[in-house]
Amino acid sequence: MKRLIGSLALLLVICCYLAGCEKDDICAESTPTTPRIVLGFFSRTNHSEVKPVIRLEVFTEGSPDTIHLGTIPEVSLPLRVDATSTKWALTYNRIDGSTSTGFDPDTDYLEFKYTTREEYVSRACGYKVLFTLEDNTDLLPNPVLSDVPGDNHLWIESTEVLTTNIENEEDIHIKVYY
Repeated sequence: MKRLIGSLALLLVICCYLAGCEKDDICAESTPTTPRIVLGFFSRTNHSEVKPVIRLEVFTEGSPDTIHLGTIPEVSLPLRVDATSTKWALTYNRIDGSTSTGFDPDTDYLEFKYTTREEYVSRACGYKVLFTLEDNTDLLPNPVLSDVPGDNHLWIESTEVLTTNIENEEDIHIKVYY
């Protein structure tokens, strides 16, 4: 009888130990994480006409790394989660037969101002950061469009904010007209 009680007690301890274990969580690749801001490129004369940018290159201000994207109709850019603004340089390489390379690069800057909030995803994935763009006014435009110092030629004519809440990458957040 003592043996039976000892065996049951041991079995109970093992069952409690195994029941207390948690399964290993792996964050699935399909799980939405911190979204990037999506810019769509459109014609300056016909605002509904998609107009891909030729040989687009992007980099963040102060970074030596340039990302060569090619000819694309839209781009997804990450925003800094540890700041309230991110400034991206967008270089448009116009076709120009008068240069030795055949392209005339023109760089404009877009600075996005926003607030952040964290949202819990799961134990495996942790938190994601969601962004809300600050209001766009005449006195405080958002995004701020600027040019390379000393260059007075913007290739981007204007921007239009379609949604201020950056919560996914499925839709275009900002239209860029050029």
